[in-house]
Amino acid sequence: MAEMPPVRLLLLSLLFTLVIATARDSVGNHDDDDGAALLAFKVGIRRGGSSGPLRSWNSSTSFCSWEGVTCGGGSGRVVALDLSSHGLAGMLPAAIGNLTSLRTLNLSFNWFHGGIPASLGRLHRLQTLDLSYNSLSGTLPDNMSLCTGMTALVLGSNNLGGLIPSSLGDTLTNLKKVSLTNNSLTGAVPASLANLSFLQHLDLSINQLEGSIPPGLRGLRSISHIDLSANGFSGALPSSLYNLSLLRSLQVEGNTLQGSIPADIGDRLPAMEKLVLSRNRFSGAIPHSVTNLSSLTALRLGWNQFSGHVPRTLGRSQDLRYLELAGNKLEADNSRGWEFMDSLANCTQLQYLALDNNSFRGQLPGSVVNLSTSLEKFFIGYNNISGEIPSDISNLAGLKVLQVANTSVSGAIPESIGKLANLVMFFMFNNALSGLVPPSVGNLTRLNWILAYNNNLEGPIPASLGKLKDLNILDMSKNRLNGSIPREIFKLSSLSIQLDLSYNSLSGPLPSEVGSLTNLNWLVLSGNQLRGRIPESISSCTVLEYLLLHNNSFEGSIPTNLKNIKGLTTVSLSMNKLSGTIPDAFDGIATLKELYLAQNNLTGPIPAMNGSKETVSCVVEYISFTWLHVPPYTLVKEDMVLFTDAPWMMRVQLQVWP
Repeated sequence: MAEMPPVRLLLLSLLFTLVIATARDSVGNHDDDDGAALLAFKVGIRRGGSSGPLRSWNSSTSFCSWEGVTCGGGSGRVVALDLSSHGLAGMLPAAIGNLTSLRTLNLSFNWFHGGIPASLGRLHRLQTLDLSYNSLSGTLPDNMSLCTGMTALVLGSNNLGGLIPSSLGDTLTNLKKVSLTNNSLTGAVPASLANLSFLQHLDLSINQLEGSIPPGLRGLRSISHIDLSANGFSGALPSSLYNLSLLRSLQVEGNTLQGSIPADIGDRLPAMEKLVLSRNRFSGAIPHSVTNLSSLTALRLGWNQFSGHVPRTLGRSQDLRYLELAGNKLEADNSRGWEFMDSLANCTQLQYLALDNNSFRGQLPGSVVNLSTSLEKFFIGYNNISGEIPSDISNLAGLKVLQVANTSVSGAIPESIGKLANLVMFFMFNNALSGLVPPSVGNLTRLNWILAYNNNLEGPIPASLGKLKDLNILDMSKNRLNGSIPREIFKLSSLSIQLDLSYNSLSGPLPSEVGSLTNLNWLVLSGNQLRGRIPESISSCTVLEYLLLHNNSFEGSIPTNLKNIKGLTTVSLSMNKLSGTIPDAFDGIATLKELYLAQNNLTGPIPAMNGSKETVSCVVEYISFTWLHVPPYTLVKEDMVLFTDAPWMMRVQLQVWP
């Protein structure tokens, strides 16, 4: 072969160099586009920016090294932008659509607002889009359907509205995950979603979707998770959904769906782990075959119209952690129906058991003490069960919430209750419990709530309750408790919601320590035999809204410093032995709407309630006086007094000593 002339060789070399340079320039231009798009994104950020999470985004380094940016291979193009949980805010700039090599865009858990830019439709290579947990609004852009390679669309917990585009199921056929939960989407579920044959996860919960659930969803052959909870779906649950053999989680809670559970559900959904049908209108029996769901961890059928007996071998689902059967018409009595409770002893991981609000009768099964030590919440109230609380209830060492309320359970609260060291909420109201309140309750130092009202409990209130430093509510009203109220209880500054010991037989003075209840909203001690003066220290309870001390034997004058309690709405001091004048303090409490002073020995003018323009119920029966004058109003001595000389009227019921 003849040797190539030197001149020709030189020309070819120059041509090759020119091609390489052109190629490099082309790549460089794309690099510039990506860099410009990222900088445009940064400009729109109100938080973060140069002093925040994006401070590394500057010209001193390549954008491929910027925080959250990933470039692909040797291309130099941005393939991933992940700025999740960076505290960023602002509107999403349209320039994001210039990152045309992007495969992953994750801006979740930020504060972005405004609409989703239509320019995202230019991201043809995009596979994962996660904009969840922001404040985005508007509708889903139609041209998002151009991102045909997308496998994950995650837009949950925003303010998106409008319809779900039918194009979602027509063109994005590679989707494996769709999560649009917690938005304001409306309309029906498009039937086209049945085309998503690769879809594994579908979450449309907490929206305003309505209509029937499309039976065509049976086409989702790969689906393992469906969540349609908290919408407005109606009609029957399509039977075809029970043919999705890979389905592990089906959640339709909080709709108006109806119908029954197929008798062979245990054979048709062998992989089922979480079945949530609660708060609908389902009816019929719970089929026995549900016990064949050996992988079941959560069975929630509460607040429907299920009837009959609970399957006796329900405990065969040994992995069960969450069982909710409350709010139905399920039955049991001493002869039949409680067998399921025995079998639940096999569920060693059970954490939540709700059986309340059913038609269960008969004695509380002794087998309740054999439930899992992992059990944290147990609800069995609002049934017609009877018998006593077993002393071995202390076996349930993991209990945080115990509710045995509104039943016919009787007998004493067992002393062993004090061994439930994890108990946070103790609900024992509206029963027939009797005997003493065990001092061991004071060992339950994590307690927040004690509701034990309307029983037949007797004897003194244990001073040991003063050890409950986390207590927010103590309600032991309507019992037969006697003796004085322990000072230790008034030292519980944690009491913030309610202290109600009304309608017992408590006696003695109200201790000055009552002023330590500086966070309390409700103080209810009415219907007892308390005596002495109302302590001045009560004015330190500065957030009190309700002060109810009526039907006692309090005497002396009403503390004038009650005006320090600026948020009082109701004061009831009637049916005591109070004397002196009605203090002007009530006139200085702008929020006061109800004032009850009946059956005392009070004198003086009725307070003007600070000229409130709201209707005020001020019952002051049996006050001894001749004529009262409340400037600028004139009080007429009649059964119904009408204040005049004002653009509004206040009516006060009035009766006079005979």
